[in-house]
Amino acid sequence: MARFVVRLLRRAVAGLLLSTAGLAGAQTLLLTTEESPPYNLRDGAEVGGSSTDKLREVMKRARQAYRIELMPWKRAYELALEQPHTCVYSTTRTSEREGLFKWIGPIAFNEWVLFGRSDGAIRLGTLEDARPYLIGAYIGDAREDYLKSRGFRVEAVPSDAQNPRKLAMGRIDLWVSGRYDGPVLIAEAGLTGSVKALLSFQRTELYLACNRALPDALVAELGRHVAALWREGLAAAIDARYERAAMPR
Repeated sequence: MARFVVRLLRRAVAGLLLSTAGLAGAQTLLLTTEESPPYNLRDGAEVGGSSTDKLREVMKRARQAYRIELMPWKRAYELALEQPHTCVYSTTRTSEREGLFKWIGPIAFNEWVLFGRSDGAIRLGTLEDARPYLIGAYIGDAREDYLKSRGFRVEAVPSDAQNPRKLAMGRIDLWVSGRYDGPVLIAEAGLTGSVKALLSFQRTELYLACNRALPDALVAELGRHVAALWREGLAAAIDARYERAAMPR
């Protein structure tokens, strides 16, 4: 009997050590992102935004170690493509990108919008009406890829924040951005009233896009927590808070 008890104790200790070793060796998940309000933005020394707040809650619930790095979009995207245990957000899920990542979400939604000068003569009824014009976008963005692949004239810059000023100065005819991030960038540039939305032409879903080497079990667990945020109403509440903050006063 004593030997049996000793064997049970040894097994229990071995299991505890194995479990502890697994926790200690758990790899930190790197989340890369860009400055794209209201989804991802610099908040003092921290990274904030509606997508960031949701993902922080998801990682907390999953007890997953992580760190967030804000960088230019092209670098953020390429790191997630090339580096294991790395994900990029808020990433538009497209058919061209589908097989490149493991997808968690959606974590947010957006609409693609063409903006023009408020005093301009351009009128758009459909996307085809924009074909004669030079459209501003930013490098590596899904909207740039979408328009270029369809033969539109696109001039891309490293940061979307540059485009409202380019539009106001007449260096581009139109600017493609998002329903939520566009107005924020317009306000930050001091151009509210000078730039306006002309056409909303596509609704998109934004995801956490993870390197293909990320374990399926972790992808599934994080996905369950994202779904729970929407089901509980917390994700919508976070979105509403940022939308209210972005409204002109």
